[in-house]
Amino acid sequence: KGTDCEIVGHGKIMKTTVTGVEMFHKTLEEAQAGDQLGALVRSIKREQIKRGMVMAKPGTVKAHDNIEAAVYILSKEEGGRSKPFTSFI
Repeated sequence: KGTDCEIVGHGKIMKTTVTGVEMFHKTLEEAQAGDQLGALVRSIKREQIKRGMVMAKPGTVKAHDNIEAAVYILSKEEGGRSKPFTSFI
């Protein structure tokens, strides 16, 4: 509670303060990374938050919308996929 944070993603950085933390309808004083929780934040509406956004300590996370990577996909004989990938984009 009372901790400053940023909501980062989708080309936005929104600064806010956590006013409350809940897990399964119980109020908590703190939470750990990976916990499923609800965070009450000041000055940000629910509609402004989108799937994929991250809540982090100010200045610790930078959003990227493009990466370059080399990927090796295992063959069926190596224990990999037997069916092709499908793109839903």
